[in-house]
Amino acid sequence: MKIQDNGPAGAVYGMGFVGALVYFLTNAGTFWIGVLGVLKAIVWPAILVYEALKFLIK
Repeated sequence: MKIQDNGPAGAVYGMGFVGALVYFLTNAGTFWIGVLGVLKAIVWPAILVYEALKFLIK
């Protein structure tokens, strides 16, 4: 039996998701911008890594 040890990473992602969700929703002016904010909060790690790599490659 293999024990997976990735619980802390899930907790960090969860806290980051909640923080991003609060940020995007408090800055949303309309309902649809709020919906877009929820989608952005879900994929923010991919956006963050993409922008960091774009910055580092220059």
